[in-house]
Amino acid sequence: MSDFFLRLVVAGAVVVLATMRLGSAAEASLQVTIDLRGGPVSAFVPSAALGAGVDGHSRGDAAAIYRSTTLRAMRSVGLLPLSYRLRTELGIEAWHWNPRGRWSDQRRAQGYWTSDDRLGTPILASFGYRLPRRGNTIDQAENDGYSRLADGDPNSFWKSNPYLDRRYTGEDNDRHPQWLIADLGQPQPVNALRIRWGNPYAVRYTVQYWEGEDPRDPDEYPKGRWQDFPAGAVSEGRGGDPLLRLGAEPVPVRFLRVLLEQGSGTAPPGAQDPRDALGYAVREIAIGTLDSDDQLRDVVRHAPDRDRQTRFFVSSTDPWHRASDLDSHVEQPGIDRVFASGLTRGLPMLMSVGALYDTPDNAAALLRYLRRRGYPTPRIEIGEEPDGQYAAPEDYGALYLQVADALRAVDPTVVVGGASLQSFQAANGSAMMAWSGTAVAPDQSWLKRLLSYWRERGRLADLGFLSFEWYPFDEVCAPAVDALLQGPALLSEAVAHLYAQGLPRGTPLIITEYGYSAFSAQEEVDLPGALFNADVVGTFLGLGGQAAYLYGLEPTPLYRESTHCDNWGNNTLFLSDDQRRILARTATYHGTTLLNRHWLGNPDQAHQVYPARVEGGQPDQVWPLTAYALYRPDGRWALLLVNKDPLRAWSVAPRFADSAEVVAPLRGPADLYQFSAVQYRWQAAGERGRPLRSLPPRHSVLSGDAPLQIDLPPWSLTVVQGEGPQPSPPPDTAH
Repeated sequence: MSDFFLRLVVAGAVVVLATMRLGSAAEASLQVTIDLRGGPVSAFVPSAALGAGVDGHSRGDAAAIYRSTTLRAMRSVGLLPLSYRLRTELGIEAWHWNPRGRWSDQRRAQGYWTSDDRLGTPILASFGYRLPRRGNTIDQAENDGYSRLADGDPNSFWKSNPYLDRRYTGEDNDRHPQWLIADLGQPQPVNALRIRWGNPYAVRYTVQYWEGEDPRDPDEYPKGRWQDFPAGAVSEGRGGDPLLRLGAEPVPVRFLRVLLEQGSGTAPPGAQDPRDALGYAVREIAIGTLDSDDQLRDVVRHAPDRDRQTRFFVSSTDPWHRASDLDSHVEQPGIDRVFASGLTRGLPMLMSVGALYDTPDNAAALLRYLRRRGYPTPRIEIGEEPDGQYAAPEDYGALYLQVADALRAVDPTVVVGGASLQSFQAANGSAMMAWSGTAVAPDQSWLKRLLSYWRERGRLADLGFLSFEWYPFDEVCAPAVDALLQGPALLSEAVAHLYAQGLPRGTPLIITEYGYSAFSAQEEVDLPGALFNADVVGTFLGLGGQAAYLYGLEPTPLYRESTHCDNWGNNTLFLSDDQRRILARTATYHGTTLLNRHWLGNPDQAHQVYPARVEGGQPDQVWPLTAYALYRPDGRWALLLVNKDPLRAWSVAPRFADSAEVVAPLRGPADLYQFSAVQYRWQAAGERGRPLRSLPPRHSVLSGDAPLQIDLPPWSLTVVQGEGPQPSPPPDTAH
């Protein structure tokens, strides 16, 4: 077992800096102190605070997932509110949330799409349309598209988003420079490039190269800066396909950026839509060195395939598309199908709309449809993971405000928020490599610049809530032991980081997705996943989080994503076959139901969160235990205990510290619920992995009125319900 060093201070769990060896010799009995002296640290209503997400999947999966038998199993989890996730926004696709609708160029069935907001046949499935003016080689969904900048087709082109022009933003275009980045894979000698422009083209632009640490992708935060080529500045561009000599001598370059600063405002011949003249369009780009005959030796690989072309990354993409661009492999569950499923239980659903790859008109039409149906959707999340898709914070901020204005024109009471943040890597305040080094703003973190952009415009109040996703562990081949020990501290630090970047303290916080990792891993279907999820819920509620939505409600097969270890798993409560038929309930299912059925009381009434800390032994000792205490609306205390030691059991004695600093033990009688390896055991077998044992938590009654001593099995979740002191009435802090 490895030593670990950790400092963690969160409401509901306190661990002090120390060193310890897991599985070491027996320690003295520990205490869990529930501190009543400062009152509750927060309060929440479970039917509003703890939910799950539904997402887009492969074509045909919606009908399979929304079978009556499967829906009954999904409802049995007890996660009440729903969050609608938008896979199209990750796949560089426009969302036709209603297959019926209208094109801006209706005769040619192309242009900008607005779904029909009129009531009609129930919408059972909806679809994404690939954007044919795409510039990114990779995406974060199916990742089966390619960039038009290096596809070898002179008729295709990348075009930036016209909604970032002053016509829509109401501000100078200098606030929204666009760019394209080529990743040559390894340093290559470069002193020339050829850009085959479309319309509109760039009148003023600068060609740059990255000097510093080479990251894997330009969405990282390496040390370095963008340098202008000696002759890389162009101030009177005229389009066409000019060959530009960047300097007398070649420079070793891996990442090359073309910073686009002023457009021509010209549209292709015959264009009638004003959006065709806004932004920048590039058909193809070639990069390399000039030979003795001034011929360009191109090092760019041109192919209509993500694996065979040189990788390109861009600042934005025009949401223009055609009927022929339908993605035949992916679908979103239809709005009416979701609300008819019973999964929402009549409660409000957090709805999502596109920002990077859709239009404000389409979002407004969706809200009109929801209101006409009478579906409770008081909150709308705008966009999904823009910080992880190379978008500059100011660009997302401008698109967000346009969508927010369009939504409020339909319903002035709707609460809008975002941005479903993906990353907290910029804790040092640095800027992402892709959009760093421009005159727009100082190089600061994505969130800090976004908030500054809104604050300068007097629009910070338009952020009705701040949402983020929580998948903290990318290294799925690493042991789960260390990850579990760090989990609560990482979440606490992430929330603190949000405030350090300038987020107003009163802004509601929502985790729109959470799970052990964004990548498939056995931990997600085994006991570590159940322990991790419990820590997320306990920590986040103690920090005052408004709502957290578990990802994995829908039955899913096992997948393997790592190429470094044979690790199969998925974020799912229900293991399924390829037809989404449930084969088994995973550990995360049992862990979630343990919390919902036994830690929580009446889901429609306020629960008070009190700090709980593990104590005993040496003052500086670290324990692999966390504790989360609730005072329930039925007047009972419920204590959630998480043992993250995989090898040994621990024994704890719960007690209360009241306002007079009198320590009183938690006494029996009490109800005890436990989930551990006695109830669950996973058998790894590649894609055929299954739980050998999958039983619900064990219930026992601790009789008598003696002080309680609770034994916690290795890698286990325990809930103790009992009577205790009645705390002072709290302030009205429930949400």
